[in-house]
Amino acid sequence: MELLQFTDKGIWCAAGDFYIDPWKPVQRAVITHAHSDHARWGNQYYLCEQTSIPLLKLRLGADINVQGIPYEESIYFNGVKLSLHPAGHMIGSAQVRVELNGEVWVASGDYKLEADGIALPFEPVRCHTFITESTFGLPIYRWEPQQQLFSRITNWIYENQQAGKTSVITAYSLGKAQRLLFHLRDKVTRLMGHGAITNVNDLLIAQGYPLPTVERITPETPKTAFKNAVIIAPPSADDSAWMRRFNPYSLGVCSGWMQVRGHMRRRNADAGFALSDHADWKGLLEAVAATGATRIYATHGFSSVFARYLSEKGLDAREVSTAYGDEETITNPET
Repeated sequence: MELLQFTDKGIWCAAGDFYIDPWKPVQRAVITHAHSDHARWGNQYYLCEQTSIPLLKLRLGADINVQGIPYEESIYFNGVKLSLHPAGHMIGSAQVRVELNGEVWVASGDYKLEADGIALPFEPVRCHTFITESTFGLPIYRWEPQQQLFSRITNWIYENQQAGKTSVITAYSLGKAQRLLFHLRDKVTRLMGHGAITNVNDLLIAQGYPLPTVERITPETPKTAFKNAVIIAPPSADDSAWMRRFNPYSLGVCSGWMQVRGHMRRRNADAGFALSDHADWKGLLEAVAATGATRIYATHGFSSVFARYLSEKGLDAREVSTAYGDEETITNPET
């Protein structure tokens, strides 16, 4: 029997009787990170990296039964050794290492290789079998260095200010927004945001993260407050009545999908910035190589293309269907 199996509820370890990021309710769930496609409501018991606990409670409810462990610390379930390792995707994101009788599997969750200054950087974990995401598993997806990208964002903001326009930037409220705010903390004088952004930001500031204060926009916020401000909003606010109050404004979209120009046109964006918390094509290949794994399972994203490429390179690589996805396209109420 395989150490980890793919079932209709999620990735299951039969020997340890736990699931990794299950998409249906189970008794024991090991959670890689707090995004809605990986951390779902209804499980009886949750295990995560300890810094994820406040985020899970914010998303799933304060009364969930959750235990946190630090990175690298081992815990045992029926003789199965389990540990969590930095994935670099967002605060508290983890790869799950599972070992039994000398056989090692690693489930990546979501990850990126470029350090962002907030989340602990990705650390490759040696294993025999690697379950990897492949959200951007096509050669076209190659990220420019983030400091270059952030410089372009800053210049775009300054151009908007000179033109008398408010800069509105959409970025997923948990993860990407914090990277953006961390960069902008000493670049602009006034940051304002949707409640979905400020809820997460205030929580993380209380946890000690070096993020700037973001003013929450309410129905009572006067229009004059938006002049020269930078507005951070979740993608769900795009083309809404909430957004239209900022006229005249310029809309910038932060998403890895902005690498393809057609996506920017479909979002009616004035500017697209390919800022992603997922590994690009080069990063995926580097991560796979660093594990030393000879067997690869490619999950959500361009999994068939990525698995086929790895197979052509001599690895035992297979595509696996799961219920994970890109968090920016998951339908869920923003918190």
